[in-house]
Amino acid sequence: MKNLSSGAFALSAVLALTACGSGSPAGDADGEPAGDEGADSSNGELTEVEVGLIPIVDVAPIYLGQQEGIFEEHGLDLTLTLAQGGAAIIPAVSSGDLDFGFSNVTSLLIAADNGLPLQTVAAGPQTTGDSENDFGAVLVKPESGIESAQDLEGQRVAVNTLNNISDSMISQGVEDAGGDPANVDFVEVGFPDMLAQLEADNVDAIFAVDPFASMADDQGYDRIFAPYADVVDELGVGTYFASQQLVDEDPELIESFHTAVRESQAYAEENPEAVREVLLEYTSIEESMLEEITIPAFPEDVNLDSLNEVAEISERHGLIGEVPNTDDLVWEGAR
Repeated sequence: MKNLSSGAFALSAVLALTACGSGSPAGDADGEPAGDEGADSSNGELTEVEVGLIPIVDVAPIYLGQQEGIFEEHGLDLTLTLAQGGAAIIPAVSSGDLDFGFSNVTSLLIAADNGLPLQTVAAGPQTTGDSENDFGAVLVKPESGIESAQDLEGQRVAVNTLNNISDSMISQGVEDAGGDPANVDFVEVGFPDMLAQLEADNVDAIFAVDPFASMADDQGYDRIFAPYADVVDELGVGTYFASQQLVDEDPELIESFHTAVRESQAYAEENPEAVREVLLEYTSIEESMLEEITIPAFPEDVNLDSLNEVAEISERHGLIGEVPNTDDLVWEGAR
């Protein structure tokens, strides 16, 4: 596993998108994306593709798909590259440093609003829909006095990326509870650092996803609100995407990747214990905590209704200028 290339920095600066990390690109010597020739396993050769991911439970299916040989069956040799968030991965995919990426859907909406030609090509995780048992939650110290989303007014709340899915869903939740989200002070903190920041009282609340949310449970923090489960029904949290250029130039590669991810999502949905075990490969969770992890739903198709609702929330809270035609953002084979 690697970190993102420095090429992502330059493009993200131009587009005013936050990026982080360093590493090497996925393209060939001429700068073309690694997948230009298409996936063809008929001659025994695999097409090398690099995928940008975040080290959270959401992406467990793609690790399982690699482990179970699903991608090889579809002619693909994966390199999995880690980053802090989708805002770092998106410019790397746009520039050709990565062939595919994983991002929450809000990052993709923001990218589209900034004129980046990207296409969602496969579904990612979906909320469990259970407020008491979702894979993401706002957590606080037991003695904080914060008991609901409305109580987040006037508080410092840590999210992994500012102006994105976490703070927009929390803002909508605060508004739905009768509070004013303009009075919430969001602070950007990487998921692995959130518990330490809460313990040190540098923030009053954190929004964490598993495995970090379960680690917070284990340390005695209280869940007060589940933004993904409480705000949008059957929220499709993230997706896998490619540049429009790659979609246009190599439809066979897109089809191969889509099918492999779809099969990997189905495998993960049917094998939750395998999801728990594979987390040891790319997260910092202790093996003793695996059974405490909440596993997301892993649908095989992109939830367009959810994407439309997220777009409306993003526009309402100023993340995008207007609500796009979301059909244009999703490859036809993934709908």
